[in-house]
Parts: sequence; C-alpha cells; structure tokens
Amino acid sequence: MRNRISRRTFHGAASAALVTAACRPQHLLAAPASFKFKYIVASCMYGYQGLATILPEVQKAGASAIDIWPKVHGNQREQIAELGEERFAEMLTEAGVSLGCITQYPLGPFGLGDEMKLAQRLGCHTMVTGGSGPRGLRGQELKAAVAKFVEQMKPHLENAEAAGVTIAIENHSSNLIQSPDSLKWLVEMRPSKNLGVALAPYHLPQDAQQLANLIESLDEGIAMFYAWQHGMGCHKKLPKEQEMLQLPGRGELDFAPLVSALKKINYQGWTEIFMHPVPRGIPILDQTEAVTAEINRSRGYLEGLMADA
Repeated sequence: MRNRISRRTFHGAASAALVTAACRPQHLLAAPASFKFKYIVASCMYGYQGLATILPEVQKAGASAIDIWPKVHGNQREQIAELGEERFAEMLTEAGVSLGCITQYPLGPFGLGDEMKLAQRLGCHTMVTGGSGPRGLRGQELKAAVAKFVEQMKPHLENAEAAGVTIAIENHSSNLIQSPDSLKWLVEMRPSKNLGVALAPYHLPQDAQQLANLIESLDEGIAMFYAWQHGMGCHKKLPKEQEMLQLPGRGELDFAPLVSALKKINYQGWTEIFMHPVPRGIPILDQTEAVTAEINRSRGYLEGLMADA
C-alpha cells in the first residue's frame, strides 16, 4: 500500500504543478523542448559569384534559405533580374532552398513597394533595410524622431501586410535606428508586427551581457539576428586573419550570453552568420568551398554554445 497515492495527495500535487506552471514566464512555457536556430545564408558572403554556384552551398552551410543582396556587397539581386523570376524560382527548387530574405539598402524603407511584390511572388517573407532619419540624436529628440519614422512607415506597412512581408530595420551606424534605445522604441511604437528589427551586434557596444539584455527586451521584435561582431572592423584593408575576427568564435565577443538570451525568448527569426570583406563585392575567402567551411566553423561554435545554454 506504500506505493498508492491518496486522492487528496494526487490532487494536491496536481494543483501545485499547475501553480508552478502558471508562475513561469510565458516565453518559457511556449519554448519547445529543443530550440534550434533557423539559419540563412547571405549571398554577399560569396561576393559576386553566380547564383548557380551559391545556391548549392546553402544546404551545405546548414541553412534552409538564401538572403539575396544587391550591389555593392553582392550582385545576386541583379542576377535575378537577368535570369528572370521563373528561372530563379526553378533554381531555388533544384537546390532545395527557399528565398528567406531580400536585403535592400539602396531602396530604403520607403522604396520597397515593387520589391515587396517580388518577395510575395517568390514566397519571401522578410526584407532588410535601414532606418531613414537624422543621426546622432539622443533622449527625447531620438524618441520623437523614431515616432516620426514609425508614422511615415504606416502606409508601407499596409503594403507589407498585404504582401505577407516583415520589413526589418538594421541598427546600422549611419541610420536613425542605431542605438539600443532607438531599437527598443521602434519595437515599442510599431503599429504592426510587419515592422521588426534586424539586430547587428557589430554596430553596438561589444558587451555580451548588454547585448543579451537587449535581445530579451526586443523579444519577438527581432526578425533577423546577425551572428556578427566588430572584431577589428570592416572599413580598412586588414590581413585576412584580422578581417575574419568579425565572425562568431574568432573575435573577442563571447556569444554565450547572446545565445542564451535567444533561446530564452524562443527566437523564431532568421540567424545569419555574417561579416563584411574589404573591399565590398569580393567573397570573404577566395574559394567557394572555403566560404562555406568558414560559415560552418562559426555555426559549430554557435551550436556548441546552444548545447551549453
């Protein structure tokens, strides 16, 4: 009889379990048993290589989707225009890859109308661009400028909703949206979930815990996470081993707190292992296979952190 549980004991234990579950943060309740990154490959990592060369590398890099970049960083968007949408769609199918994102800085956040229609036709649900507006603002001036930007985005977000596209604004150093405060206000003020953030640690202070806290604050507002650190920068020509310090696991930034924060919020957006070469438009390494291997080296580093998170 010692192994029997009384009705009172059973109901008491069940009630305690329900109370414990109810007290947990909602993102923990929703988190799957095994969290995984959703990897995407930036076409510009391969410079101006042809799509016929790049697309077969995507799955080899542990990713399911391609992020298409235009000149000057890549020229794959221009290649699509030359190939035609139909042929490009066939190439995606042949490679077993989806079009996950179109990055379009040249068009800016207010010039994406036709590009969103293209994205809709090709089944792409994410676009990355910059945030237009004055730079170098702080405090209430910055908050007011972010509010103005969000208001200006409203008609474009209506188009984004119709196309099933999320417009993700990168915190680029030359944009209005560049600081942690501007990112938080953008997410706080957005009138639609079709406006999000493309979070680039490269452009932020290289403090791992501060970056982790920012990730938790932005939560579901993040649509793209660049696994990218500052290293020694990307504007001066450096020896290749120094240039590569932008990649996860090579530079000094400890990505462990960032990975833990992404896991904690059950991050569902894209993760892009990234760096900029100097000059722009060249592959990060000379050989196509070497580029893929380097992406996989960084992916192995992130996956190791995930296992420990």
